[in-house]
Amino acid sequence: MTPDILDDVRRVVTHTLQLGSRGAHLTAESPLLGALPELDSLAVASLIVALEEHFGFAIAEDEISAATFSTLGDLTAFMAAQGHP
Repeated sequence: MTPDILDDVRRVVTHTLQLGSRGAHLTAESPLLGALPELDSLAVASLIVALEEHFGFAIAEDEISAATFSTLGDLTAFMAAQGHP
């Protein structure tokens, strides 16, 4: 996982969830699902769309699970594994 993709994913998460300055404090180890009240089921759907738009590819529903959104690092690793640096 490169710092660039981590920064990109952090920016998309921060913008989509409207975290403001709290987003700057997110690290790869920061928990997401269950830890951020903003990240409910509707926000997960919005976040997937935002990531698809930012990185320019579609994410198949069967490729993602709750574990994908466990931490910012897990989400970033998922994006990197999709081959989109």
